Amino acid sequence: MRRIMTIPNTPVSSPPHFTAGMAQRVKLLDTAHIRRAFARYKTLALLIAIAILWGVFSHFTDGDFLTARNFSNLLRQMSITGMLACGMVFVIISGEIDLSVGSMLGLLGGLAAILDVSFHMPLVLNVLIIIVAGAAIGAFNGYWVAYLRIPSFIVTLAGLLALRGILLGITGGATIAPVSPHLVAVAQDYLPPLFGRGLEIVILGILAASAFQSRANRTRYNLATAPLWLDIVKLAGSAAAIVALFAALDAYRGVPLPVLAMLFFLAIFTVLAQRTTFGRRIYAIGGNLEATRLSGVNVKLVKLSVFSLMGVMAALAGISTTARLAAGSPSAGSLQELDAIAACIIGGTSMRGGAGTVFGALIGALMMATLDNGMSMLGVEAYWQMIVKGTILLAAVWLDVVTNTKE
Repeated sequence: MRRIMTIPNTPVSSPPHFTAGMAQRVKLLDTAHIRRAFARYKTLALLIAIAILWGVFSHFTDGDFLTARNFSNLLRQMSITGMLACGMVFVIISGEIDLSVGSMLGLLGGLAAILDVSFHMPLVLNVLIIIVAGAAIGAFNGYWVAYLRIPSFIVTLAGLLALRGILLGITGGATIAPVSPHLVAVAQDYLPPLFGRGLEIVILGILAASAFQSRANRTRYNLATAPLWLDIVKLAGSAAAIVALFAALDAYRGVPLPVLAMLFFLAIFTVLAQRTTFGRRIYAIGGNLEATRLSGVNVKLVKLSVFSLMGVMAALAGISTTARLAAGSPSAGSLQELDAIAACIIGGTSMRGGAGTVFGALIGALMMATLDNGMSMLGVEAYWQMIVKGTILLAAVWLDVVTNTKE
């Protein structure tokens, strides 16, 4: 008799821990992918956020926010913070901080007003004296930090208090005015449209040459190279933004001189950061201090130079502030150091050091200026403006920690 064996049709299930593990792994991979994508396109995300803010402010101000006049004022307002951010980004990348730049700006701007009003100092000599004074004050801070090994937070906090006190002392707490028309012109004059168009062509040429030279160098050394079409799209987008920028400025009165100066410093500091040994050493110090020291780099001298450079930028920002106000004010530069630091952090500079770009810092400065300008036009109370900017700064630091973009 034939026996028929039946096998129960029971589905074979995977162990529960295997399924859960796979799901967790997929989740982690997705999170890591999102983090890498955000870290890579952080500046683009910030530009999109600024564009959204412009749209919102334009809507609630019935289009007044995006008028040529207000756009010119916005960039002029941004230029002071932008100058400070150019120097501050190097300080933060090197793993340090400078809290004294606001008071330094006020002191040097007040000194420029005194030399102009009381001593009738020629403009060129006045500017040179202020720049040298700024470099000396910055070097003083750097000496305490680099050679005496006092934490930069303490050194520059002391500078914040002491320099503000010196400013109040030399001005007697009074405004120094009126400054000469030559000094006022530094911040209130415009580049004629014809020269502006010439500058636009030069910038576009430099941008195209730099992009293709970078691509050629990467190809020569067998490094990973993006597709040609992607580089062309990036170049076209950058060119369109530059053309739109100059068109908007020319629609009012031309390129403001402070904006021209800021673009100049953007180019200079970008070259310093990316194309010089000095810039590479700054990143190396912020990334791994001990390894950089053991490799033979004079870490102390580099840090001293970074703080001295910060002093020079504070001097130039102080002159621009005095020229913009047409007076030397004892309150000039108050809390300006916080705006400069916030611009760097929002623009992607890591507080851990070793990562950041000058361009990103200026985009952060544009974000800060956009918030100030837009909320002021809407009549938002000052305390709400501070709350909003503080919240954005905290969010930027949190994103830096989450994405861990140390390069």
